[in-house]
Amino acid sequence: MLQTPISVVIGHSSSVLQFILRFLNKACVKTGSINPWMLCSVTQVEETKQMLRMLPILVATFIPSTMIAQISTLFIKQGTTLDRDIGSFRIPPASLAGFVTISTLICVVLYDRYLVGILKKWTKNPRGITLLQRMGIGIVIHIIVMMIASLTERRRLSVAKKHGLDKTNGQVPLMIFTLLPQFVLMGTADAFLEVAKIEFFYDQAPESMKSLGTSYCMTSLGIGNFLSSFLLSTVSHITEKYGDKGWIQNNLNDSHLDYYYAFFALLNFLNFIFFLVIARFYVYKAEVSDSMEILKEDLGGSKVRSSNQEASRQLHS
Repeated sequence: MLQTPISVVIGHSSSVLQFILRFLNKACVKTGSINPWMLCSVTQVEETKQMLRMLPILVATFIPSTMIAQISTLFIKQGTTLDRDIGSFRIPPASLAGFVTISTLICVVLYDRYLVGILKKWTKNPRGITLLQRMGIGIVIHIIVMMIASLTERRRLSVAKKHGLDKTNGQVPLMIFTLLPQFVLMGTADAFLEVAKIEFFYDQAPESMKSLGTSYCMTSLGIGNFLSSFLLSTVSHITEKYGDKGWIQNNLNDSHLDYYYAFFALLNFLNFIFFLVIARFYVYKAEVSDSMEILKEDLGGSKVRSSNQEASRQLHS
């Protein structure tokens, strides 16, 4: 009985999703059986709806998780082709991943200590900006990261070709710190996207499903790694079959990782458009709770008015 007014109070933005999930309401309608597998409480149904509402957001995090997978794969592979010597010490390529962590820690501190306070004055939001807005900023930074990685790789390939290393797969005379900007910016993106993602799925999950909400984050990272492998093999196969040579070969000096990174930038841009659409129609759990309170107040006011009208009729009679 209360479901129709609730959707009106929440607003038009959630009416479509509310309509799609209406079939779940049948789970709490008594049909004669009181078996727990046949009959659910209203709370259980609403909690299930809340978890399902977060699925589109989860899907939108798959591509950013694929970008994270590049840190330990192609970014490191690039580092093996560059000059890693500082005196007698040789820098391990994988050690550059440490700059991602350092960048994330610094950005999180700066964000919480300074940026939130500044944004709160404008937005009146205790978090400065909403969690989805913070995730959106992280996705935009991922686009920038892939564009910078593409330009950096183009420079590396031009130097390799200039020194005739495209055929020999030799070491390119560029310092490994040439790759540092893309590692640092990836950490900055994590400070926005990954932190907000963990907080979002935990915060928006119902009280009895917090662990399931946290598992959404791990699911995103897992599928991102699978997508990374799938895209790598698929793009390599297609470009090798229909082009002069594949974009990704064992000899990176004769490959086209710059094209591959540009493809990732485009993929992130399309994913950002998708994210904007689903974020526009997402209703925060807090807003639903507020709408419930408003609805109760309205219903309570209606009852009071009805009582007053009844009392006035009795007095006149």
